[in-house]
Amino acid sequence: MRDLIVFGEDLGGLPSSTQHLITRLAKDRKVVWINSIGLRQPKLSSKDLKRVYDKLIPKRQSKQNRASQRIEHDNIIEVDLLTIPAPQSKLARYIAKDMIISQLKPVIEQANLTNPILWSSLPTTADLCGNLGESAVVYYCGDDFNALAGVDHRTVTNHEKKLVDKADLILTASDSLRLKFPQAKTHLLPHGVDTELFTQPTQRAEDLPTGKPIAGFYGSLSNWIDYPLIEFLAKSMPDWNFVFIGPNELDQLKLPNLDNVFYLGSRPHHMLPSYSQHWDVSMLPFIDNPQIRSCNPLKLMEYMASRQPIVTVNFPSLEPYQQHVHVASTHDEFRQQLYRAAQAPRISRQAVSNQSWSERSQFLNWLLELL
Repeated sequence: MRDLIVFGEDLGGLPSSTQHLITRLAKDRKVVWINSIGLRQPKLSSKDLKRVYDKLIPKRQSKQNRASQRIEHDNIIEVDLLTIPAPQSKLARYIAKDMIISQLKPVIEQANLTNPILWSSLPTTADLCGNLGESAVVYYCGDDFNALAGVDHRTVTNHEKKLVDKADLILTASDSLRLKFPQAKTHLLPHGVDTELFTQPTQRAEDLPTGKPIAGFYGSLSNWIDYPLIEFLAKSMPDWNFVFIGPNELDQLKLPNLDNVFYLGSRPHHMLPSYSQHWDVSMLPFIDNPQIRSCNPLKLMEYMASRQPIVTVNFPSLEPYQQHVHVASTHDEFRQQLYRAAQAPRISRQAVSNQSWSERSQFLNWLLELL
């Protein structure tokens, strides 16, 4: 089997779809994994400066702390590169390309990869295609980068057009994304779920509040969250608690400062079932924007595997799962659906049968071997 050169998100934290897929393929292939090279230029903010510092300074975590945050695998070589994120001008793109190639080629040569495939989850790798000794190029598109918050849209769009031309295979997480690209080389690869992790009963997290029903959400807190909806729910449902888990991607936290709203920060992925299995209802309180209309959120499948009722706004990728969720189109309807969902039966185990990441990776393996 051919080995892989993977440009993805930072390896670890809350696993992306690329991480779920590639770590399974790595059982039979060697992988050189390059941590995120960025989708926008950093700003002079404390958040961006910290991220730059973490990129430039060697990892300082203890082995125990690292194991809780990052994926350890004998066949994966993890690489942090010094580069220019989302280069815009021709000169910046040339410099960024040269910087990456000079750092990465010795790693690839030392890894002694077999006929490697270049896999990219980031449009900003377009200039590297054809320069790393790869036998084929795969573009995995899990988001609409033209609408994604915190991205240099014009720059990323230009990179993506080139990557689409260079790619031998394009994979998308949703059908609406699939329709954006040349159909002859594009395939739908929906998100899966770690069924063993999320269906295995686990103990309740100690920091979950008690005494009231809980509506819970985990994931990045960014501009795609409907914060006015959350404030409306918390104020109109004082008999409920609302729990949020995940990194805050904003300059300041926008969750309402109310007694029944709890922000618990980020948690390692393996701990999430101890929350989602024990709150009363899982929520997807998204706003209606192009990004959400093209998304297929990983957490939807994980919520379903946890089996607690789900209340969500509507978006296209929900269509196959309508029978398993409670859909709301207004703030008041969302509130009503929360009360209804709390009295509803748990989601059937059959809802996520044949939806595991292992089965998704088998299909992916077949596609890669056709290249």
